[in-house]
Amino acid sequence: MRHTADGNTAGKKRGLHAMLVSNKEHRSPLNLFDRIYQLHTLLASARRPVPLRRLMEEMECSRATAKRTIRDMRLHLGAPIEYDRDYNGYHYDPRAEHPYELPGLWFNGSELYALLATQKLLSDVQPGLLEAHLEPLRQRIETLLETRHATGGNVAERIRILRMAARPPGRQFGTIAGALLQRRRIAIRYHARSDDQTTERVVSPQRLIHYRDNWHLEAWCHERGGPRNFSVERIVEAHPMDEPAQEMSEEALDQHFATAYGIFAGHPRHRAVLRFTPERARWVAEEQWHPKQEGRHLKDGSYELRIPYADPRELIMDILKYGPDVEVLAPASLRRQVAERLRAAIAQYE
Repeated sequence: MRHTADGNTAGKKRGLHAMLVSNKEHRSPLNLFDRIYQLHTLLASARRPVPLRRLMEEMECSRATAKRTIRDMRLHLGAPIEYDRDYNGYHYDPRAEHPYELPGLWFNGSELYALLATQKLLSDVQPGLLEAHLEPLRQRIETLLETRHATGGNVAERIRILRMAARPPGRQFGTIAGALLQRRRIAIRYHARSDDQTTERVVSPQRLIHYRDNWHLEAWCHERGGPRNFSVERIVEAHPMDEPAQEMSEEALDQHFATAYGIFAGHPRHRAVLRFTPERARWVAEEQWHPKQEGRHLKDGSYELRIPYADPRELIMDILKYGPDVEVLAPASLRRQVAERLRAAIAQYE
């Protein structure tokens, strides 16, 4: 749990600054912050006074350092830490009206690095999509790290995400996300790629899915009377409505959208049986194509993969990218479709 400031935040922040100044000769700010955070976590979660020996073990410090941290928290942060002679340990004053909280927002060093890395991941997943909202977060995290002298260079430069075949999410992403979180229906105009037709619908948004570098909306379509998947960038207009969204359980959503292969919804009616060459098996055997896939190594070193699917289009594309390193064993219809696509590809070069 993160800890937020109370009414004495300003005074406590001044106390924190004084503590940092007074202790700069003893230890680095990074260790000081982490030790305070550890001590607070131990005392706040303990049901009885914590012996000094345990504090020293958990904080990985000497007896003098543990006592100095207790003193600093009492003196500069107003922490109501008391010593109990019966238990020979320390605890927060149980008579306090409210549980003691550290001033401001506290994270240890590892959590700050994780937050900064997460911010970088979110920014790179869709550049510009949430940049205005994430930039203040990045600046605050970097300021905290600099205050604690915990930076070892620009973290953002150490993480790189390569995106492939990504499409811009379109202008309606914010409206769709807002309606999704507020649980409201939206009226949309949708331009489908499959038939190049534009339709108007009222949908109840259920989940936003980021799949293969592109955004999809899983929603209940009131015109069709069932769940549908929409490519977000193909929603050319979106208007929130006052009516509450019709709810679908997570189990129902998964049953419709997550049982078959890929982004295409529906109950799997077929099971593909693929055999990969021994060379390619070293990679494919460690990949997850589908949560309910079945795989086994064969005696000649090849690898057999069984995948449930409903619509073969995406599966065929993934099979084709392996070229001569894969063979479709079953069903016959899928084998025939892949063979036809391969012959058509060869014809382009003859």
